Amino acid sequence: MDDAISGATALLRQVFPAEVRHRPSGWEALRAWERRHGVVLPEPYRTFVAEVANGTADGPPEEGGLLPVGEKPDSWAVWEADCWMSPEPFDGTTARVPGQLFPLEEEWQWEYDYYDHALHSSLLHRTYQHGSVLLGSDRPGEFWTLVVTGPQRGRVWWLRDGCAAPYADSPSDQPEGDFLRWVRDWHTGQGWWRAG
Repeated sequence: MDDAISGATALLRQVFPAEVRHRPSGWEALRAWERRHGVVLPEPYRTFVAEVANGTADGPPEEGGLLPVGEKPDSWAVWEADCWMSPEPFDGTTARVPGQLFPLEEEWQWEYDYYDHALHSSLLHRTYQHGSVLLGSDRPGEFWTLVVTGPQRGRVWWLRDGCAAPYADSPSDQPEGDFLRWVRDWHTGQGWWRAG
């Protein structure tokens, strides 16, 4: 393990005390999950899941902590739009496909764009279902996700009713959008989701 990953892992152990950590997956189980889904998870999240915790009982996101790798929050299957302009973005009962390409490279606010079902439905579905693992949910209809494929690989994105945006493009103007930065910002109260 290189020094950067070791340092990140040490910080993650500090942020998530033992009493809130779920049992780590171990490398064998994690590699089996990656083979099954055709993807290698980005660091330091990958080492965190294998060696520190495969999910937490507390921490970011606000409701329920971090999800175990590949899991969905309860609110995923019962998604409902708050915004009348926002269509249902996905079938919450279907399997997610983390090994497929994550389709976005910049923020997309479909609630403000002219939404054409024939043109945009496939993109919206892929944004929610492809190329990422869910980290958790702050509240129903709002999800934190870690992109695991394509140019956005390693970045945390926020999916909500009417919008998908990378964490680095948040009002907090953070220089990075990776898992470690996202966790560190939550831990120190710097996260932009706390501003409201």
